Amino acid sequence: MAAYRDPIDIYLLRVLHTLLVEGSVTRTAVRLNQSQPAISAALKRLRAIIGDPLLVRGRNGMVPTERGAALLEPTMIALREISRIALQQAAFDPEVSIRRFRVGSPDYLNILFVPRLVERFRRLAPNAGLELYPLSAELNFETALEEGQFDLVIGNWPDVPARLQRRDLFTDNVVCLVAKTHRLAGRSISEADYLGAAHVAPTPYSSMQRGPIEAYLARARLKREVAVMVPYFSLAPSLLLRTDLMFTTTRRFAAYHARILPLDILESPIAFPPVQYYVLWHARSHLSDEVQWLIGLIADAM
Repeated sequence: MAAYRDPIDIYLLRVLHTLLVEGSVTRTAVRLNQSQPAISAALKRLRAIIGDPLLVRGRNGMVPTERGAALLEPTMIALREISRIALQQAAFDPEVSIRRFRVGSPDYLNILFVPRLVERFRRLAPNAGLELYPLSAELNFETALEEGQFDLVIGNWPDVPARLQRRDLFTDNVVCLVAKTHRLAGRSISEADYLGAAHVAPTPYSSMQRGPIEAYLARARLKREVAVMVPYFSLAPSLLLRTDLMFTTTRRFAAYHARILPLDILESPIAFPPVQYYVLWHARSHLSDEVQWLIGLIADAM
């Protein structure tokens, strides 16, 4: 069979990169606003041009061949360079977009802003999709942004990787949350009270960064007793109700739960710095009208 001699154009390059990232013709079609037959036809052309299957069936879906995996970085670099060229592009219209956006976010923020975000998103982009993913110690969020697994990540780490783009959202101060029956409830507590209390704390949701509370305590050479660790922030308030535990968190989160549970907010005796929240994205998405639109929507919802 004669091989194709056509060059790989920008469209095929985008299809190739998205297929290698998504591992699915269906998800690639949705992400690129294309039909499945169009993506299948493009994959057929790519296989003929490159002389390799590129993607083959695995146990849990499509997986890249060795040749396909080796092409992921070159296609990423090529698309990054192409994005620097000022091409005339159609303006992004959220009302007709069918793109699926992926955002990594700490679970405690979801309670505070996701309802407002989803309400605005559904009203402005009724045909698009929004996927929120939890952050965990097993996840390298910088790699997830670079490889296109996430469009955006919301965080509050004291140190942000310099290679990522950033937009600040809001700041919040640190307080302590206890049950109304706690021995320290209703009091002005001292540093000794704080360090002597039994604490509940979240497991780290980033393998790259300490959380702002632990980072500050380490720098100040202060040691508290973390008696219980939980995988989700949202579990902590309910654990306070019948225990002697204390939870160190931000005022917005504490105020939300103190309105619906018998909990007491105590001013922190330790001068924790304000917690800065921000949204992060990779340079590969910096010129994307779609991603910039979502950043603005998140900022409004916050």
